[in-house]
Amino acid sequence: MSDSPPERRLLGIALRATSATTFALMSALLKGASTRGVATTEMIFYRNAWALIVVGTWISLGPGWSAIRTRAPLAHVTRSTIGLISMLLTFGALALLPLGEATTLTYAAPILATLLSGLILAEKIGPRRWSAVALGFVGVILVARPGDGVTPLGLIVGIAAAVGQAAVMITVRQISRTEQTAAIVFWFTMFTMIAGAAMLPFFGRSHDLVTYTMLACAGLLGGVGQLSMTASLRFAPVSVVVPLDYLQIVWGILIGWFVFLAPPTPLMLAGAALITASGIYTAYRERKRGIEPAEARVMPEAN
Repeated sequence: MSDSPPERRLLGIALRATSATTFALMSALLKGASTRGVATTEMIFYRNAWALIVVGTWISLGPGWSAIRTRAPLAHVTRSTIGLISMLLTFGALALLPLGEATTLTYAAPILATLLSGLILAEKIGPRRWSAVALGFVGVILVARPGDGVTPLGLIVGIAAAVGQAAVMITVRQISRTEQTAAIVFWFTMFTMIAGAAMLPFFGRSHDLVTYTMLACAGLLGGVGQLSMTASLRFAPVSVVVPLDYLQIVWGILIGWFVFLAPPTPLMLAGAALITASGIYTAYRERKRGIEPAEARVMPEAN
């Protein structure tokens, strides 16, 4: 992979930039849907139901359905349960916070994953990685300031979402030792779609055609983003494509500014820069140490 030709690296970069852009558009659509009365639990169902179409098409044309066979069904249940909770929190943060702040806070997940890897996986964390963690937390503090549409409840949900994302990264890292990527993606998407369907009788409501269209587009974009993010790693090393993940923060800030009329403050921009720098450095260090979670991703899974 490290010796891949330049044109293949450019394709990997393009695919990763595509995933960041599609995830940003998906988040914007879900944010817009929340303003039209769509509950977070409804978002879970529609996002995964439509994404399952994309994932199923990819499996049919790519690895084949034999790739979803699993030797650890209980591990998938555990991973999917954690992912479901994380997704609920992430979508809740989108509903409660300005888009830029909600997007930025979820990117504290790689920082928290570093801490959890030391506590749960007993991985050694050196002074350089501790420094990156500290830098990232300074960024979180700058983003998590009151006012300008940032409420205490929104902050709690946003930070909890980042913790959930970190837990997802750890569980995916563990399960990927025995399970294929197709199985991890398919069973998670199927599990969350079923869980979302089970909640619809209690929280679902009727919407107009525009709202349903927004939800369908969000799900399709989420599926495309997931697969383009995965495919990028076939053509370029992790250290090359990971910085492109943070384009989602840029898109989140710009869309929040021009579409939802929530301009970023200087403190928010400074915090986003620190979180981005910390996350990229953390990914770089893990790459050097040979640690790559499933899909070797920094992009939060709950997207």
